Amino acid sequence: MDFEAWWLIVIPIVFCLGWVASRYDFRQMLSESRHLPDSYFKGLNYLLNEDHDKAIDAFVEVAKLDTETTELHFALGSLFRRRGEIERAIRVHQSLLNRADLSEKDQEQAKFELAQDYLKAGMFDRAETAFQQTLSGQYALASTRFLIRIYEATHDWPQAIEMVKHLHALLDEPVPQSVHYHCELVDQALMAKPPHLSVAHHELLQAEQALSQLDKSKQTAANARIAMLKAKIAQLENRPDEARVHLQRVLSISPEYAGLVANSLLDNYCQTGEGDKGIQLLREHYRQYPSLDLFNVIFKYLRTQVGASPAWDFARESLMVSPSLLGLDKLLEVELKEEANKQPQILPELDMNLLHKMIHKHTQRLDKYACRYCGFQAHSFYWQCPGCNMWDTYAPKRLEEL
Repeated sequence: MDFEAWWLIVIPIVFCLGWVASRYDFRQMLSESRHLPDSYFKGLNYLLNEDHDKAIDAFVEVAKLDTETTELHFALGSLFRRRGEIERAIRVHQSLLNRADLSEKDQEQAKFELAQDYLKAGMFDRAETAFQQTLSGQYALASTRFLIRIYEATHDWPQAIEMVKHLHALLDEPVPQSVHYHCELVDQALMAKPPHLSVAHHELLQAEQALSQLDKSKQTAANARIAMLKAKIAQLENRPDEARVHLQRVLSISPEYAGLVANSLLDNYCQTGEGDKGIQLLREHYRQYPSLDLFNVIFKYLRTQVGASPAWDFARESLMVSPSLLGLDKLLEVELKEEANKQPQILPELDMNLLHKMIHKHTQRLDKYACRYCGFQAHSFYWQCPGCNMWDTYAPKRLEEL
């Protein structure tokens, strides 16, 4: 390829143009930096030194001096919310919404941020209204999830179901907790005076349809709950045989939930004079899936209906296989209640009152259910944790067993 002499002229010209352009950009940057308030640089310096309180104060001063710094306002609002200064966060985002020159995109962001402020402050009505205003834009998915949280917290199950449908349209994925929303409506219908059985049947059908859309790995708890509700409805409609079928189904499809239905199942057998058959079924299940709740049901039945010796034989055998202070505490409690009948004591050489007090003191903290997500503890079993509002996070076992 022949060498062209004119390249010797072009190369220096291009170099000079690049140098001039860089000098111009540098001068422009210096000119713009001179217009920034001193508080801005103070804020940066505080941030670098990890003095967050002073940094925020400095940036607040910048925001006051230059109202056009929308990004800085959004950053400050989020910082205030994370720090728990909700009133300041609300003022920042409301001041943005009051600006006539705010772009449509920034208006939507300000509404979304303000909705989060209201939610953090527990102002559910205002948060609901604000999130509904951002259901069709760039924050549609996040707003839908927040609205579901609000309706769960306020136990507005019909609205929660509607929001789940909206979420399903956005994601095309099943929402596991929607099964529980229908189950909650079943519970409400059954607790009415008189029970609204037609409503209960309808919502139970909806729950089963929602369950069919879930993976099998996510069906265990919901399956157990639906079977328990079916048994309750059958019992109210005077169909004890059908109720028994549903309760026994819990033992087979969700064996770890046996403790939650053991009393109901045993009562069902006793109603037809088949208590011995029922206790035998529970004892066989206990050998495969031991649990404290199931232990308590079996022991109390044996102690009151069969006798002290069979009950203590069962307790001794069970505690040898699955040692448990809670189990010992429960059976001592029953034995002390029976002491008034002047039956022979199984442990005559011990002061059973003292023994029970000592054991009970150490087992009180273990006789609870606990949320696997937030650790919230309760004496009753919950499908939805009262602490974090998560679903299916309570294992049907006491703390000692976990």
